[in-house]
Amino acid sequence: MSTHVHAHGDEDHNPHLAHHFNTMGQQAGAAKLGMWLFLATEILMFSGLFLAYFITRMFYPEMVLEAHEHLSKLHGGINTLVLLSSSYTMAMCVRSAQTSDTRGLQRWLLLTMACGGIFMVVKYLEYSAKFAHGMLPGRYYSAHLHGYEIEGLPHIFFAVYFMMTGLHGFHVLIGLAVMVWIYIRAGRGDFSATNYAAVENVGLYWHLVDLVWIFLFPLLYLVK
Repeated sequence: MSTHVHAHGDEDHNPHLAHHFNTMGQQAGAAKLGMWLFLATEILMFSGLFLAYFITRMFYPEMVLEAHEHLSKLHGGINTLVLLSSSYTMAMCVRSAQTSDTRGLQRWLLLTMACGGIFMVVKYLEYSAKFAHGMLPGRYYSAHLHGYEIEGLPHIFFAVYFMMTGLHGFHVLIGLAVMVWIYIRAGRGDFSATNYAAVENVGLYWHLVDLVWIFLFPLLYLVK
């Protein structure tokens, strides 16, 4: 019992230190390791979809080139700028938490969430156009009935498109939900220079979301 008290030392007063860790630094290191392992599994998941894309492009290069012309480069470009901006605002969130700047943390969080919200609105507009034109995956594809003739098997391309961008969009929504949680906790004063691991890990997750889009945009929208 005495050993346990000694191990925690003067950090006993920190309400955010879990009982099975000796110091806040040890706790933060364990949390970051767990997040990196989680991100590794996320990369593996997206890698399977990227593989599906490259196989589709290898077998049907002309079809992919023709089908991608029906994607909105404007919408994709706007979303790219929005997510790049959100990477900066998220980095400032982490910096604010590290310097115990709660107001700054909340302000940068709101800006990051606004960027994520804009991304989803633009994605909704883009998806709406695809639905209206019948450019849907698999057996739901009916673009030819709307006057859009694409040679080959375009339903395969749009299946890959919706899987890749849809899964990415789902990750954006998860990120937004977690940021709301961080915002609420920041309002309670949970984060400071000695306890910012949760903010940092959310930042790592969001940067992965941004990174995945950086690959999706040129492969789907700018393919040549």
